[in-house]
Amino acid sequence: MADKKPTPRSALELIEYPSRFPLKVFGNRGVEFEAIVLALVRARCPQAEHIEVSQRSSKTGKYIALTLTFTAYSEQQIKDIYQDLYQCEHVVMSL
Repeated sequence: MADKKPTPRSALELIEYPSRFPLKVFGNRGVEFEAIVLALVRARCPQAEHIEVSQRSSKTGKYIALTLTFTAYSEQQIKDIYQDLYQCEHVVMSL
């Protein structure tokens, strides 16, 4: 009988690390939102990590959506980034 692998508790457990990871972050336009979010993510990445950033505005222009793509090295790194974003007053939502 084959050994059963434990059922993952989250989708983050299914990722093979290191892996390129796209992170979407939504917030209110203004207050240098991109710079704030980029600084939060960069603080959890190695110094030389290249982070690709693209942005889109909502139809009304009230919100901005950023997609940051970077190399994730562990599940804990991603969890820490999500926690930092959750605590940031400028972030409305992250996926």
